[in-house]
Amino acid sequence: MGQGTDLAGLGATVLVAAAGTAEWERVRDRFARWFRDQRAPSGAGQLLGLGRDAHEPPDLLHAVWASRLRRALAQAPDKNAAAGQLRELLQALASAADRQSPPADTAVHTTPGPPTAPFGDRTRPHIPDPGPDGAPDPAEEPARVAVGALVAEVFADLERGPGPDPVGEAASHAAPDPVPGPTAHGAAASPAAPGPDEEETPSPASIPLPPPTTGPDTSPRLSFEPDPDPEPSYALPSFEPASAPSPLSPSPDPVPAPAQDAPADPVPGPPWPSGSPLTADHVDFRRAEIHGPVVGVQIQHAYGARPPLGLGGPEDWPVATGLEPLAHGVRPARRVAGHPPLPPYVPRDADDTLADALAAAAAEGGLVLVLGEPFAGKTRTALALLAAVLPAARVYAPDAGADLRGLPEVLRAAAGPHVLWLDDLDGHLGGGGLEPRLLARLAGARTVVLATLREDAYDEYRQGPRGRVLDLARIVELPREWTPAERSRAAQAADPRTARAAYLAGVEGIAAHLAVEPRLWADFQRARRRHPRGYALVRAAIDLARCGLRGPLPQDLILEVHGTHEVPAGMDREPPADAWAWAEGKRFGLLPLLRRRGPRAWEPVPCLVDMAEQEGGLPPVSVALRQRAVEVARDNEAYDFQTVAELARTAFRDAAEGGDRAASYRMGLLEESLGAAEAAEEWFRRAAEAGVAKAAGRLGRLLAERGRDREAEPYLERAAEAGDGGAATLLGKLLRDRAVRWLETGAEQKDPEAVHLLADLLFTRGESELLWDLYHTASATGRTEVARSIGMYLLVWNHRIAGHAWLRRAADAGDEEAADMLEHAEPDPLEEALTYFAPSDSYPLDRAHYGAVLEEAGRTGEASDHYREGYERGDSYAAYRLAVLLEKQGAPDEARTWYRKAAGLGHPAALKALGEAPATPDTVEE
Repeated sequence: MGQGTDLAGLGATVLVAAAGTAEWERVRDRFARWFRDQRAPSGAGQLLGLGRDAHEPPDLLHAVWASRLRRALAQAPDKNAAAGQLRELLQALASAADRQSPPADTAVHTTPGPPTAPFGDRTRPHIPDPGPDGAPDPAEEPARVAVGALVAEVFADLERGPGPDPVGEAASHAAPDPVPGPTAHGAAASPAAPGPDEEETPSPASIPLPPPTTGPDTSPRLSFEPDPDPEPSYALPSFEPASAPSPLSPSPDPVPAPAQDAPADPVPGPPWPSGSPLTADHVDFRRAEIHGPVVGVQIQHAYGARPPLGLGGPEDWPVATGLEPLAHGVRPARRVAGHPPLPPYVPRDADDTLADALAAAAAEGGLVLVLGEPFAGKTRTALALLAAVLPAARVYAPDAGADLRGLPEVLRAAAGPHVLWLDDLDGHLGGGGLEPRLLARLAGARTVVLATLREDAYDEYRQGPRGRVLDLARIVELPREWTPAERSRAAQAADPRTARAAYLAGVEGIAAHLAVEPRLWADFQRARRRHPRGYALVRAAIDLARCGLRGPLPQDLILEVHGTHEVPAGMDREPPADAWAWAEGKRFGLLPLLRRRGPRAWEPVPCLVDMAEQEGGLPPVSVALRQRAVEVARDNEAYDFQTVAELARTAFRDAAEGGDRAASYRMGLLEESLGAAEAAEEWFRRAAEAGVAKAAGRLGRLLAERGRDREAEPYLERAAEAGDGGAATLLGKLLRDRAVRWLETGAEQKDPEAVHLLADLLFTRGESELLWDLYHTASATGRTEVARSIGMYLLVWNHRIAGHAWLRRAADAGDEEAADMLEHAEPDPLEEALTYFAPSDSYPLDRAHYGAVLEEAGRTGEASDHYREGYERGDSYAAYRLAVLLEKQGAPDEARTWYRKAAGLGHPAALKALGEAPATPDTVEE
């Protein structure tokens, strides 16, 4: 950090020195190429747009380019490589100076006359403009060498480092500018000053430069020895004011100005920390040549009085790079193991504007105000740019309401730069706070006032007297919503919190997302006892989203799931309307816990789901809920079924490996639904062997479907014994089919009973081709029990006379069932049928039968009414009869509507009428 920042300051010195010279184009292009290499095209563009004759003051140019170089170094992809390339650039310019040096006896002169404008701790040698033909005047040919020599000298300063070197001291430290030491004649003393008859001939590599001045200076100066072990500082150099001393500060009596024809000789500073008050009068004449009386002018008394504000000296204030963001107003992000408390700063589009404003304020003093909505990232951006532009500045951060009126006095004799940090400026606009006169005094001391302010507070104070100071601010606006370019930078961040926020954050912006996320989570966690129903609703939505149901969730589904969450002891759930209202209320003016996504649909805020998955603050989602989520996703295309299924598979497998028998069964169901029959069979077998009866039923079904009936029967029997009706039915069908096979074997052996029973089984199955032969064969053997079966068979085929004869035979043989059938075999008159099927609540199906009798009698209107009543009572046959009647009456569209209703209740003939094959009924309960 130190080296890189020092390089930036020296690079800015070279840029300002080269401006207006014949070397400008070459120096400018080299630096622009460096900016582009560091992925800072804005710096390159701004540099290439800077003309040879810059109109800005050199000190301001130096501050601006130093800040841009520092920021490019700080944000470079490879910071070490960037610093090395900048160092090589300076070294190359210095080497060019060596190659272009004039002969040893050639002098490089600076133009006599008024001193040139300062840039840091040096002044730029005056390089005359080219002649009319565009070529340099031969007498001014050393100009190119002068610039190169200056580069060489700057590079030599860098090589020496920030040690107590009397030549490079001012270039490497933020100490006061070197000034001439006092002598008896009022001239600056110089250990290498030429004699009165000697001609000054500086070498190309070391050009004597006059001290930085901007006009007559009548103030006497006291110089001190440097700290024997100074703390390195890489702040911007301090500059002498271009105007007269501020009337707010005491001015010393004028004394004769030092001579301007002697080279500057920096005199070491004091052996105590800068800014510490002395407890006695002290005048240091070390290294001074005394040739007569000395007149001293006392500028300020310092007898150990307590500094204003009760703070200690500015040397005790932290430097900008040492500020802890969380202690100076930045809101914390959620903690992530292995990562710092705050994610690294992501550059914003407003950074260039803010950096330029800070650099200008460093050169001139003044207020820089970062303005934006709450949670826009104002504080983080301001502190990050402060550290990049003024890394070694001492920063004072007072509490809200602190009295700031004594601050200019504290800073009067202190070496800069200094920054007054006022986060939430509205807390510092009261009595004793920031106002125009105090700001003017601070600006006179070249103090940067950096502040943040919310837009609503700006609008409020702007109208009143306390807000007058806002008219003097350099305002940089920072939007809360991030631009696509900012989002792209955040998405590429190495910190997972920033990258995730770039994906999840909406119009609230990434900075707001990072700051509000942990607070929103804390609000939700604390609500369990204060809002038990609201908490349960939000928890249900979060759990469903954790199952993979991302997007709007039906309100009924959330209500269904929220009922599974227990209420804390002694608490009653609030009314549902209050719970929904609480859940959708915005927190911090930005985000709710649940977002409304339609009349009866909700979605949890994504960051809550993210926190639940990563923080571990909620228990794992139950396997039952994951199974429900799979069912919902299978029937609703709005969800990604594959994602839901894969999440469920992982959860089921982990639970099963942990000994959860139900998880093994659900794992089998999942694999079966995905068409993985073999995997499903393995999981069902595992669960069945562990005693899960439903798993035995599912396994039996799978085996039966694959033709492995004998293997399926024991599992189906185990499930049937446990009360699984579907398994019992399937087992009966399998056993009936086995019975047919064995009865066929008996029939082949001419066993009359086998023939009779086989015929009855085939009769129930609707297989009539061989029935008469079988019944005739059985009856021919004299088996009387077969008479009722033959009579029923004939009646089905509408052979009434023959059927009655066989039933009478059976009845005469004592078959009571046959006698009852014979008694009711004669067709009943219409009135008797209507009486028999008269509708009653005890037998709802009779409404359809009654309608059918009415329809047969031609009373179709009454029939329709009874069909509709039968449908309302759940009879699919009634809906089907009405559809058929409507079709006969020439109303196909209405008929199709009723076919659809009948099909919805499972009527097979209605499905066939619609052209849809009846589904195979699922006889095994899941």
